[in-house]
Amino acid sequence: MPKPAFRIHSEGLKIARLLMVLSSISPLFILWAIRGNSLIPDIYFLGFCALGFLLPNAFLWLRICKAKKQQDSRNIKIGGADDHRNHLLVYLFSMLLPLYSQDPGNMRELLAMLAALVLIVFLFWHLNLHYMNLFFAMRGYRVFTVYSPVDGNSITGNTHYVLITRRPGLTAGENLVAYRLSNTVYLEADT
Repeated sequence: MPKPAFRIHSEGLKIARLLMVLSSISPLFILWAIRGNSLIPDIYFLGFCALGFLLPNAFLWLRICKAKKQQDSRNIKIGGADDHRNHLLVYLFSMLLPLYSQDPGNMRELLAMLAALVLIVFLFWHLNLHYMNLFFAMRGYRVFTVYSPVDGNSITGNTHYVLITRRPGLTAGENLVAYRLSNTVYLEADT
């Protein structure tokens, strides 16, 4: 059987991306645990909230440690960069606040809220928004989309990455080393 003439780019690290999305929404589980739920006994609900918070964040921390230990890094040359601080505001207002403000009074409302949560997780995963993490922001990290320099190569000039760094800005032509968290998300090595 002949191979297709084109190759579809695979994002890769699908489980890592999914757990990074879940770590992005993990503050919601803290809010839910504080608020409580009248439909589910506390022991189960608090256990669910604890797992929803701890498991994805532990994975993210382990992924960062593994990337550093294995020197899973890449040299990135900055062609251009866009700051994404406004994405954090969109994230907070579009996802955390509406889901927190819902108070399911019956099982049907609870299932609707969980379905909305699954939809948001899918959209964040599908749109590669797995770099949105409140804990990065709290620790002073910024998120940039970094564009490769246009050097006449049709592939490198069209590639872009998400860079998580503590730098306030990035300059075109700058070179830096970053650890790979997923195939499109990198954490600057000096941070």
